[in-house]
Amino acid sequence: MPINILMPALSPTMEKGNLAKWLKKEGDTVKSGDIIAEIETDKATMEYEAVDEGTIARILVPAGTADVAVNAPIAVLAVEGEVVTAVADAAVKPSSKPAGEAKPAAAPAAAGQGAALAPAPVPSPSAPPAAAAPRSNGDGRQFASPLARRLAKEAGIDVGRIEGSGPHGRVVARDVEAAQQGKGLRPAGAAAASAGKAAPAPSAAPMPALAPSDEAVKALYPEGSYDFVPHDQMRRIIAQRLVVAKQTIPHFYLTVTCTIDGLLAAREAVNAAAPKDKDGKPAWKLSVNDFVIKALAMGLKTVPDANVTWTEAGMLKHKAADVAVAVAIPGGLITPVVRNADAKSLSAISAEMKDFATRARARRLKPEEYQGGATAVSNLGMYGIEEFAAVINPPHATILAVGTAAQVPVVQNGKIEIATQMKITLSTDHRAVDGALGAEFLGAVKRFIENPVMMVV
Repeated sequence: MPINILMPALSPTMEKGNLAKWLKKEGDTVKSGDIIAEIETDKATMEYEAVDEGTIARILVPAGTADVAVNAPIAVLAVEGEVVTAVADAAVKPSSKPAGEAKPAAAPAAAGQGAALAPAPVPSPSAPPAAAAPRSNGDGRQFASPLARRLAKEAGIDVGRIEGSGPHGRVVARDVEAAQQGKGLRPAGAAAASAGKAAPAPSAAPMPALAPSDEAVKALYPEGSYDFVPHDQMRRIIAQRLVVAKQTIPHFYLTVTCTIDGLLAAREAVNAAAPKDKDGKPAWKLSVNDFVIKALAMGLKTVPDANVTWTEAGMLKHKAADVAVAVAIPGGLITPVVRNADAKSLSAISAEMKDFATRARARRLKPEEYQGGATAVSNLGMYGIEEFAAVINPPHATILAVGTAAQVPVVQNGKIEIATQMKITLSTDHRAVDGALGAEFLGAVKRFIENPVMMVV
């Protein structure tokens, strides 16, 4: 039978994606592992690998189509022994409208050729979509993405024992993460081709019952007095995650003031010592944020009880000090993760962050580069913001908000002197990090910021 190629779920938060480009055309043969398309998620542009072998009989969703729902058919593959033209003629074309299906919406001008398909409705958690049985490559091995195979190998888990939730039961990265927690793991010796259940796409966070409808809001303003700009995928995901964070995480906040004259002097000395290339460009140029990232990671190591993630069944106590850093990009933000930041030099952190920022703005980060982490930094000091409280980014238990540095008069040793000070605010998940523990953690971070020499010994 012909096989439907489905819009993949390329990240845990993905509900819809944009089909940016087809790298194969109708009539082309493909084999497992071939790159067939480029998919834009809410965070990045990623390559889509073929799982099955055959010939592309019909492309259902043209390149440039936006907001295609996860698990919606995007093409039809004719397998060996099938007549390609017959499969193509039988395939449902984008222009057809089965009973009850919404009419296709017009594609935005920037989307390129073709019209945008109306996204399929997101299934409710109580009624997940039926999943196809996992497929194997004929020698008993489970189909799995290259990333999933690498993660499984590093975790010491036989990928054949993992229940796949990707297209046709393919094992993807989230399945390996679940298996490490004892979920979706078949007994040893079980056949890799046994049926598995696909994880349902996360449904949108419900709005509060008293939130006014779109129509009610628009009715407050005269027609023609505003321009309506539909939300893109990134903005929708950000909105959903923020609602979930504020509705489900009991936030509380702690603020301290750091004197950073020592940090600024150290930064100036380190930058001045940077070797230069033939064009006079220094090998590194540290920022205040690089020091903050390092200090936060050192704080996690100093107070390991704060290096945690809350789950309903228990606490995850992390061994590595992985720090996510908020990076503003057009239309939203993304939080790439500096892994083992406590063990990296300041120059290495600086170089890594510059690379992350460049690729984040081009939407070229890989999911493993912006998922996970134990805590995060959000710095608005460069915008002149003196102090703010950031919203925790699940599954983190903390986030550090960094304000601007300013010279202020302070009393030291009974005298009024000028010092450069900066306020930092720690938002914590009170279920995982309570008041005393949060105060101890923030105090450790403050000590590292005020005494940067402690970060290099």
